[in-house]
Amino acid sequence: MTDRERSTSALLLAEYAQIKDEQRARIGFRDNLLYLTLAAVTAVAAVAAQTDYPQLILALPVVCLVLGWTHLVNDEKISAIGRYVRTELASRLAEATNVEEPLFGWETYHRSDDRRISRKTTQTVVDLLAFLVTPFVALITFWCHSTDSALLVAVSIVEAAGLVVLGVLFLQYAER
Repeated sequence: MTDRERSTSALLLAEYAQIKDEQRARIGFRDNLLYLTLAAVTAVAAVAAQTDYPQLILALPVVCLVLGWTHLVNDEKISAIGRYVRTELASRLAEATNVEEPLFGWETYHRSDDRRISRKTTQTVVDLLAFLVTPFVALITFWCHSTDSALLVAVSIVEAAGLVVLGVLFLQYAER
């Protein structure tokens, strides 16, 4: 192996280490968003139920929209990092080192599990429950009990539209 090949390999391996660190950080952050959402839903629902301001329940869809969008974006970046490692980085390193066997085998191996589809489906259902069904229950509760303010009804309709868009994005992403 020439000095140039060694240098290129070292740079590519450093990139691999850096990008895997980013992926690990994003995974931790994404997974914690679900717990944060559950805590926020509980807090908003408790405050709305225990005060004279039941319209506070309209904060719940906003919280779920923001956290759901952040979850979705992080999940996409995690997958994008995996795709980049499997395709671009692996092939560049193989070329630089004249290695013909597949590199970064785990990146492909863990995706070939027979239960992967059922896990991905279950995760999508959990995401939809946390980030969409729960805030829609809050909206339905609001519409059934507090429709005396035209402004708040308009806000709730905008929130519902945002949730529909987020739901479509979750389903489109799940298809990949």
